[in-house]
Amino acid sequence: MDISEAIKSFTGVLSIVNPIGAVPVFLGLTSELTSKERNKTANTAAISATIILIIAAFSGEYILSFFGISISSFEVGGGILLLLIAISMLHARVSHTKHTPQEAKEAEEMESVAVVPLAIPILAGPGSISSVILYTHQFHLFYEKLILFGIISIVGLIVWICLRSALPIGERLGATGINIGVRILGLILAAISVEFMAAGLRGLFPVLK
Repeated sequence: MDISEAIKSFTGVLSIVNPIGAVPVFLGLTSELTSKERNKTANTAAISATIILIIAAFSGEYILSFFGISISSFEVGGGILLLLIAISMLHARVSHTKHTPQEAKEAEEMESVAVVPLAIPILAGPGSISSVILYTHQFHLFYEKLILFGIISIVGLIVWICLRSALPIGERLGATGINIGVRILGLILAAISVEFMAAGLRGLFPVLK
């Protein structure tokens, strides 16, 4: 693995986790909390999302093996899922694969929203989990997996910074600025999802190579 692959993986994980896009949701769910409570929620959400993605990265292949799912099939399925999320991001919307209206309504009634729905499924949702599993398959050696661990940890740190700074980010960027950032990440994610699907199709149909 060279530096370009590591940067590509970092960009992919960051795009699908989409910490900037989570800022408006975070502000909405914590609007009635004190500053101290909001910071505590940000800490818990960022740490929980990071742990979930690390667990997915190091256990995903075993889960696929248990269910008899080939990595090529998972690449196609995961790529389609990521593409659907990317399309929602290009329209500056939260994908229903991350957060449904029913879940949003239930979240308003919860005392703590740090783990559900912030960590799961807004930050570490099906798309995020699928992407780290796919990247784990690409990184075969132990030190490469440690690099992926570091990438996930850095993304978790960025999530923590964004959530802890949600109020100033929301005030300075505004809805338009946040939507522009989300759309840029969505475009990157769309390209990555197509690459996943192409790799999966080549694996399923060798004649395409």
